[in-house]
Amino acid sequence: MSGKRLKRQILKKKLFTKNRLVILNEETFEEIFSLKLNLMNVFVVLTGGAIFLIAITTYIIAFTPLREYIPGYASTKLKREATELALKSDSLEKAIKMNNAYIESIKKVLAGDVEVAKLNKDSIMAAGQADASEINFKPSKQDSILREKVAQEDKYNLFDKAQTKVNLVLFPPVTGHITDKYDPKNKHFAIDIAVPKNTPIKSVANGTVIFADWTPSTGYVIIIRHGEGIMSVYKHAASLTKAQGDVVRTSEVIAMAGSTGQESTGVHLHFELWKDGFAIDPTNFIEFE
Repeated sequence: MSGKRLKRQILKKKLFTKNRLVILNEETFEEIFSLKLNLMNVFVVLTGGAIFLIAITTYIIAFTPLREYIPGYASTKLKREATELALKSDSLEKAIKMNNAYIESIKKVLAGDVEVAKLNKDSIMAAGQADASEINFKPSKQDSILREKVAQEDKYNLFDKAQTKVNLVLFPPVTGHITDKYDPKNKHFAIDIAVPKNTPIKSVANGTVIFADWTPSTGYVIIIRHGEGIMSVYKHAASLTKAQGDVVRTSEVIAMAGSTGQESTGVHLHFELWKDGFAIDPTNFIEFE
């Protein structure tokens, strides 16, 4: 026990023994600065300084913009901008996919490489095939009662007005003799109408021009997108009077008839009509002669 007590006394003496730190002028040995200290004071000062530096560094990293200059740390603004850019890039990617799909559909329209749809003339909707012998045309009892009730209500209705069920009316682009009819078996998804050269070609309905340019095989081509998912295509024109993006109205002149392109056999209009990506017979909806 006496040995340990002796060691503690020696350590305590070393720690608290006062020393004097003197700074002298090397030439004159004049005392410039002096300081009394011991090992305990030095230890306390160094420990306090280290703790202070650690606290200041932590504060700078956590609460000041200076942390942005430390590798591995990013600012809130940069994170927000990165998130916004990621969202914009995702939206742009979706828009590009939609534009690519739309361009592919236009290519199919120009090439005629699509399926043929059987459409109902009245509604321009795909018509299903049904066996008439299996359909019961006799009205039910409830249907008869409802018919009588409606007839009585409409009998004295002074404001009853007939409403058309046709949402889109198509007008002929030109009038002339049809030289080549719509024939999907031979992949002729259009009709050819013979007309004099430079005959005005008109839009069949209101719409927007989505393609208007020269093609080697079909010459000057113009494609118009209408409502109800309908597109009209005019090929072999001598010249175009409308450009891509123009809005046209019904019966507005969009081109002049001619015989341009490698596939043309004479002055005529090659006219196609499409519904939701399917070719349909234009003569079911338009009178050309």
